Amino acid sequence: MLLALLLAASTWRVYGHTWDEPEHLAAGMELLDRGQYEYDTEHPPIARLFLALGPFFAGSHSFGTPPPNGVQEGVDILYDGGHYDRTLTLARLGALPFLALLLLAMWLWARRVTSTDGEALLAVLLLVTVPPIIGHAALAALDVPGTATTLFALYWMQRWLVTARLWHAVMFGLGAGVAVATKLSAVPFLMVGLLVTGVATLLLNTAASHVKRAAGVIVLCAVVLVPICAAYGPRSFELTALPGRCSWVLPYLFQDAATLHRVSTAVGQLRLPEGLWDFAEGVVALKAHNDTGHISFLLGQQRAGGWWYFYLVALAVKTPLPLLATGPLGMIFLARDGWRIRNPWGVAPLLLFVGILIFASTVSRINIGIRHVLILYPFMALGSAWLLGRAWQSLLALERPALITAARTILAVALWWQISVLWRAYPDYFPYFNELVATPQRVLVDSDLDWGQDLRRLEERLAERKVPRISLAYQGTADLAREPLPPVARIGPGQRASGWVAITALVREHEPAGYAWLDQYRPVERIGKTIDLYYISTRAAGP
Repeated sequence: MLLALLLAASTWRVYGHTWDEPEHLAAGMELLDRGQYEYDTEHPPIARLFLALGPFFAGSHSFGTPPPNGVQEGVDILYDGGHYDRTLTLARLGALPFLALLLLAMWLWARRVTSTDGEALLAVLLLVTVPPIIGHAALAALDVPGTATTLFALYWMQRWLVTARLWHAVMFGLGAGVAVATKLSAVPFLMVGLLVTGVATLLLNTAASHVKRAAGVIVLCAVVLVPICAAYGPRSFELTALPGRCSWVLPYLFQDAATLHRVSTAVGQLRLPEGLWDFAEGVVALKAHNDTGHISFLLGQQRAGGWWYFYLVALAVKTPLPLLATGPLGMIFLARDGWRIRNPWGVAPLLLFVGILIFASTVSRINIGIRHVLILYPFMALGSAWLLGRAWQSLLALERPALITAARTILAVALWWQISVLWRAYPDYFPYFNELVATPQRVLVDSDLDWGQDLRRLEERLAERKVPRISLAYQGTADLAREPLPPVARIGPGQRASGWVAITALVREHEPAGYAWLDQYRPVERIGKTIDLYYISTRAAGP
């Protein structure tokens, strides 16, 4: 855990802020400073409060930029007072407790699934060696917080399903409430998890009383509301009618005029905690985003609605190869043995992995990164650790020393290959691609490769080269006027430039035709993983 925290923190000095970090900071700061929550409400507040705590206590404050878009508000907070580095570091510090929670939840799961503490520790180590986990934990963003709280809630869900004890139902309810108030993807992930593991547990474990399980359902339904309401601040427990800011929700959900009238009449009589209204509005906002879709990039193509195989490709190219080879296989054999001995913990990792992956692949139309399904990696780590443990135990039964040595060498090489990713990929953890991919920008880009993070590296390199001015094609949320850059000329699609020219991978993804003229030139160098730097003479640039 300490190694993971240090590795994540060590990348802070490398990256400027990424695309989403300002808005998350702005939303958390607004709630702390003004008691309001109106920026980008399709994301709930718990993790955002953690991200804003450090800057808030260091003197940052909300500027009150009109909602709902909080990007400019967050940018102003970051650059305010010339304390950009300090503010960004303190915001990112707020994500580290969630990385610790993720590894703790991984340990709890592994202690139930594996045979020994050594195998359980191996599962934690395998999760730590997944670069996207460490990389996204280093950012002031919601993906690792959402993964951590969801995995923790799934653990207590499984304990309650197996034992039917009321205090396990309470822990599941609290964990689920915290998870869905951290990231709304926890809502479908927990529902899918409850469905698939609930059915399996009922089939495998009939010892628990159905009366106790029914009582547990009532308890957890009541308990789950407490963290959800509390997350939106002190006012969130006040009983109110449907707030005016939520007035768009019912017309969006009910297009038929007669149905809308009936529902509006019924809802108008309700008095609910204000935090619950806020949460419901966020859920519908996320649904609206998913209904609309999001511009996605995969294998050289762009599409607004995504692809059913997007996450399959992302897992194939963003996962270290040893884990990719052993994780799914281990989950299958673990589930087989779990079914044979009627152990619900054994079948749960495969069911959760497959259930969540199918849901994300078939329902999600927001395909913008492996970060949205980081929850799959803990189950892969469980499968891999279990498989490696069984393989090691099987070696002890062999009687041929030469075969034992060869097999142990193969296992050791595979494990070393996995662990060595930590220094081979450093510090570029979230833009990591495995050895299957030679040119990542042709496979995935948005938040898997380029999230605007390499601007700081570009600034340092331009200073080293003493570049007097730069023509820049950049997509991100940095305020270039407040960055330590030489004089900058922004170049749009179709605009040619000479002299020093830099372009980010994200720009090329969104406007490939507009910047195709650069393909005839060879970059002077690649800055970080995402920015190509050119020097184009006036004669070479042409008309």
